Amino acid sequence: MNRILGCGAFFISLFCQPLSAAVTEYHVQLKDHLFFPSRIHIPAYQKVKLVIHNQDNTPEEFDSFSLNREKVIFANHKASIFIGPLQPGDYDFFGEYNPNTARGSVIVEHKAAHAN
Repeated sequence: MNRILGCGAFFISLFCQPLSAAVTEYHVQLKDHLFFPSRIHIPAYQKVKLVIHNQDNTPEEFDSFSLNREKVIFANHKASIFIGPLQPGDYDFFGEYNPNTARGSVIVEHKAAHAN
C-alpha cells in the first residue's frame, strides 16, 4: 500500500507545478510601429511571460515562426504571450502588419545579462 501511495505522489509531483512558482514578466512597448526594447534577454530553460503594450492607434499582430507564436494586439491594449522554456539562441519576432519596422528578437542565454 505504501508503495502505491509513493508512486501516486511521484506522478502527481511530475504533472503539478507548485502554486508559488512565479513566471518572470518582460515588458515590451510597441510605439510608432517599433518594438521597445527590440532585443529581450531571457534566461534559458525557463518559462517567461512577454507583456506587449501596443501604444499605436492601429492593431498589430505579434508573429514569430521560431517561437511558434502569433497574437493580435489591439490598438492601445496589452497582450500577454508565454514562451519557453527555450534553449539558448536567438528567436526573431515581427509585427505582421508592419514587418519592415516592427522587428525584434528574444535572446535566450544561460544567465540573462539584462533585467526586464
